[in-house]
Amino acid sequence: YDAAAKRIRFVGHDGMLEVPFFVEVAALSAANPAASGAEAEFLSAFDAKRSSIYEIARQAYSHGRKNVYVLTPADFR
Repeated sequence: YDAAAKRIRFVGHDGMLEVPFFVEVAALSAANPAASGAEAEFLSAFDAKRSSIYEIARQAYSHGRKNVYVLTPADFR
């Protein structure tokens, strides 16, 4: 969790390459606007949405290669 940037980092793999991804916490807290903003809460939300996050990350990666991918609330609509 990167508190300064308000996002969670995870790494995907494509063969031998590591692909860095970030998910903005706004994308995780959109479903719960009353969230307190605690790190543990965001990590728990990430874990709860892990399958959909991975699918969205896969889709983002399939649209073209970048050095880093940042998933925003718009990606989850």
